[in-house]
Amino acid sequence: MRILLINPNTMPEMTDLVVRVVTPHLPAGVSLKAATGRFGAQYIASRSAGAIAAHAALEAYAEHGEGCDAVYLACFGDPGLFALKELAPIPVIGMAEASCKAAAQKAGRFSIVTGGERWGPILHEFVAMLGLGERLAAVETVAPTGADIARDPDGSIALLAAACRKTAQRDGAGAVILGGAGLAGLAARVQPLVDIPVFCSVETGIAAVLAAMREPSAKPESGDLAFPPPVGSKGLSERLAALLLKP
Repeated sequence: MRILLINPNTMPEMTDLVVRVVTPHLPAGVSLKAATGRFGAQYIASRSAGAIAAHAALEAYAEHGEGCDAVYLACFGDPGLFALKELAPIPVIGMAEASCKAAAQKAGRFSIVTGGERWGPILHEFVAMLGLGERLAAVETVAPTGADIARDPDGSIALLAAACRKTAQRDGAGAVILGGAGLAGLAARVQPLVDIPVFCSVETGIAAVLAAMREPSAKPESGDLAFPPPVGSKGLSERLAALLLKP
């Protein structure tokens, strides 16, 4: 079985980081096919970059999804998640979606710690769309972006741990998510410094993908329509245009 791992930003280094963290969690017989966004921002840290990344994620699925058994949208904030769920006849799991559901199940109220100040309102809106808005205690952002943290993980541990402790004490969070591909694998290093459970969004996401693959359905729930109606288009890649035309 094969998982299509989509990183819809344009940093192959970020894709490589996620693949390194995810690979040890794969059982025998399951492989990854990784795809990096062909166009768009190097790292997603705003609404505009996220909107472009959603298009890049759809194109990546159209170009690379054939023969895959599940899609892992490996970008916190999950740009294009609901559109992918609508188009794909296979399970589609988003990194933020999976980690928020897991943290809410574990602790009831949870917080998110991530890099980049603009993520605060974006993530509040996203969590509300998941139906978990009342469970979100806070989004605690740190000054370095996820890309900055990926470049200096050793120098970021103390900062991330302090942010986790702050939201636990101030907001009453019972668990915290380290959100973002750039923070991949750091939860295990932060956890000894924090008294509440710390979730790695990347590792939690791949666990959800594997669970979905073990219990496949004919078509994952994706909204009011099982599949979108066929529609013509203009200016899209050949494969994405063809995908939109499929009945």
